[in-house]
Amino acid sequence: MISVAGIKAHARSLGFDLCGVAPAAALPELTRLKEWLARGYAGEMEYLERSADARADIRHVLPSARSVIVTGTIYYTNDADRSDSPEDAVSLRETLPAGSARIARYALGEDYHHVLTQRLEALVAWMREASNTTFESFIFVDKHHVQERVFARHAGLGWIGKNTCLINPDLGSWLFLAGVAVSLDLPADVAGVDQCGACTQCIDACPTGAIVDAYEVDATQCISYLTIELDGSIPPDQRASIGDHVFGCDICQEVCPWNLAPLATLDPAWQPRARGLAVDAAELWQRSDFELHQFVAGSAMTRTTVSRLRRNLAVVLGNMHDSSVAGVLDRPGHGIPAAARTAEMPVVKDHVEWAKEEVRSLSGRQRPCR
Repeated sequence: MISVAGIKAHARSLGFDLCGVAPAAALPELTRLKEWLARGYAGEMEYLERSADARADIRHVLPSARSVIVTGTIYYTNDADRSDSPEDAVSLRETLPAGSARIARYALGEDYHHVLTQRLEALVAWMREASNTTFESFIFVDKHHVQERVFARHAGLGWIGKNTCLINPDLGSWLFLAGVAVSLDLPADVAGVDQCGACTQCIDACPTGAIVDAYEVDATQCISYLTIELDGSIPPDQRASIGDHVFGCDICQEVCPWNLAPLATLDPAWQPRARGLAVDAAELWQRSDFELHQFVAGSAMTRTTVSRLRRNLAVVLGNMHDSSVAGVLDRPGHGIPAAARTAEMPVVKDHVEWAKEEVRSLSGRQRPCR
C-alpha cells in the first residue's frame, strides 16, 4: 500500500508546498453552501446553485471516493515596489504608480487551472506506479464541484478564516487549493484549528462591506465578483468602491496578520508575466480588443471577457478623477473604432459615461482609491 508520507514527499517534488489527506465524507461544513445560496449571496453565479448537491458530498462526483488528497501552492511573489519589512507589509496599496489598474495576485502568472491539473495528473500517475492496487481518482482544481477549503481544513492545511480564505499558520493565505479524490483508504490528517481569534482586520478593511459577518461573504458586494463574475452593469453605487481594481481584489489578504511576512515562491509558473501587479489603466484602455485578448491570454484572467475588462477599466479611469481621462475614454483601440468594438457595447458605454461624469464633477478633488 502506498504511504501518505510518500504521497506528500512526491507532491512536494512536483511543486506543491502543502499536502494533506481528508476523509471523503459528507463533512458538516459542506452543507453551509445551500444556506449561503438561500441568502442570495451568489448573485449571478448560477453554476453554484446547479452544482450545490454535488458540492455537498464529493462522492457525488466520485462514488468510490474514500480519501481526498488536498494540496496548497504558494502563488505570492516578491515585487520591486514592495518592502520586505513586515512593518511595511501592507504598504503596497499606497506605492503603486499613479494611474495604475490593479490585478489580483493569483492572476499574475500562468493559469493555475492548467498548471495544477498537470501536476496533479503527474502525482496520480506516480501513485499508480508506486501502488500495488488499482484505484479510481478525480482531480479537482477550483472549477470542479468540490469545496476545496473545507477539505483543505480537514486535511490539516490550515483553517478557514473570517474572510473565508484558507489560512496556513506558516504560509498564510496566498495559496492555490487543489487535489484529487481517490478510492484508496488513506489515514486522514488532523483538521486545522481556527486561529483568527478576535481579529477583524479583514472585515474592517473591506471597502464594500462584502464580509458581512465573520466567515461569511456576500459575493454580490465583493470586488472580485463585481469585476470578474458579474456579466452586466456594475451597480452605480458600488463603482467608486472598486477603486483601482481592474481584476479581482486582495485587500482582505493584504491586511491579514498571518500574511505580514509572506513567503514568496520562486516557482517560474507564478512569476508575474508582462502585465505585473499593476498596469497603466489609460494605456490599457487604448489597446484594441485583440491586444486586450492577448493581454489576458495564458493567465487566470481568461475567467473574464474582453468586454468586462473594458467595463472595469472605464470604472478605474473614472475613479482617478483626472481631467485627462475624458479624452482617453474617447480613444479606445488606438482611436480606431473597428479595433475596439467592445467599447460600443451598451454596458461598456454606460460605464464610460459614468466615468466621464465622475471626472467632470470631481476633477481636481483627488479622492484616494481604496
